[in-house]
Amino acid sequence: MDYRRLGSAGIKVSSLSLGSWVTYGSQVDVAEATACIKAAYDEGVNFFDNAEVYAGGMAETIMGEALRKLGLRRSSYLVSTKIYWGLEKGPNERNTLNRKRLIEGIEGSLGRLGLDYVDLLYCHRADRETPIEETVYAMSDIISSGKALYWGTSEWSAEEIREAWEIADRRNLRKPQMEQPQYNLFCRERVEGEYARLYEGLGLGLTTWSPLASGLLSGKYNAGVPGDSRMARPDYAWLKEKSLTPEKLAAVERLSQIAKELGATTAQLALAWASSNPRVSSVITGASSAAQVRENLKAVELVGRITRELKERIEAAGASDRKAP
Repeated sequence: MDYRRLGSAGIKVSSLSLGSWVTYGSQVDVAEATACIKAAYDEGVNFFDNAEVYAGGMAETIMGEALRKLGLRRSSYLVSTKIYWGLEKGPNERNTLNRKRLIEGIEGSLGRLGLDYVDLLYCHRADRETPIEETVYAMSDIISSGKALYWGTSEWSAEEIREAWEIADRRNLRKPQMEQPQYNLFCRERVEGEYARLYEGLGLGLTTWSPLASGLLSGKYNAGVPGDSRMARPDYAWLKEKSLTPEKLAAVERLSQIAKELGATTAQLALAWASSNPRVSSVITGASSAAQVRENLKAVELVGRITRELKERIEAAGASDRKAP
């Protein structure tokens, strides 16, 4: 496993990490989560991602129970969570980053996780109603309290991240350290374009999500929609319509041919491609079984084989704006 600094921070995260979105609380129970985390940890993964909203808080509860069962040394791993969407419907409890929500949110997350602190705390989306200054002060206070060690953002614009950083800089507050954007062969502009000036300028680190484009880049949808997949669920009909286009399926087929030449799976190729970006600190993977965790993590061995020429070939094959035959 490769370990990378989180932007300009001193802390290091495994280049591939394990997340809980979609799986924990819906597909994965405590026993399976324990097996998945153990398999990942045994392979060198030291970063486990979560969010208060995943499965209505159950993902945090399940991860917390799994970590307690494993009895891992707390200093040997990192846990993240994210706050914004909320679990209740009150005007100050949902879709906001006001001070009240953030302070109560971290307390709730720590209670469900059974931890004294999380290592990384994210503002899960930008709040365009609450002044950014209020959010920055609250996040800085949470860091100062020791309930989180670093804070950052998820799916914020470059302009919003810079504004938050500059407020913190002027007020001598804790600055946002990392961003968690979607990044895969079908979603590249924000990481490769919009954020380009933030990496050196602000020391921004990235922990990216959906490296397989909700499973599409694994190749499992090329022959149809498996009955046990997320896109077979009625509540993910919107994702199915958006993702399973002829152009994208054709791109996945092209990528699968490259993967075969390398003796890898299409999923491993997609993960290795995302991890080969030097600006990406960690690629968050998802899995519903320990076997799937181990299979995904083989992508680490592939990263060093992605030369400039191969990278260009992968990106040309993955261009979903090419017309399907």
